[in-house]
Amino acid sequence: MTGSAERAVSLLTERRLTIAVAESLTGGMLCAALAAVPGVSAVLRGGIVAYATDVKAALLGVPADMLAALGAVHPDVAGAMADGVRERLGAAVGMATTGVAGPDPAEGKPPGTVYIAVSAEGRRATRTLALSGDRERIRCGTVDQCLRLLWEVLTEEVA
Repeated sequence: MTGSAERAVSLLTERRLTIAVAESLTGGMLCAALAAVPGVSAVLRGGIVAYATDVKAALLGVPADMLAALGAVHPDVAGAMADGVRERLGAAVGMATTGVAGPDPAEGKPPGTVYIAVSAEGRRATRTLALSGDRERIRCGTVDQCLRLLWEVLTEEVA
């Protein structure tokens, strides 16, 4: 995880891009991974941990009707969270995580169901993950995959 965060921070710094993070199931782990990199203050605007559905609407601007219709664990919600944190924190890039870390299912979805998104420069990439393992492994895997998606978006390698 550390190497991925260092690569991402280096690329953001090189391109003079700022980043903001919206997290649900990762509970701040993604922002912490970025914050562990020396020099990150040049690019990291901040993060919002929006665990509760109403907080996603209130702080990130995820439309309440979207949340009511789709639930909080959905790729469109991840995208809206990434857009919302980017706009609200004034960053060039927004990243978001939402999903089910377990141990129990949520919204009819099993643990390991995760959606991540990166919003940057008028484009948005989302990814659906089906992770396995315990709660900690799912959360760590989510952070790793989000940093990987960020790299792909910034280097335009998104499939």
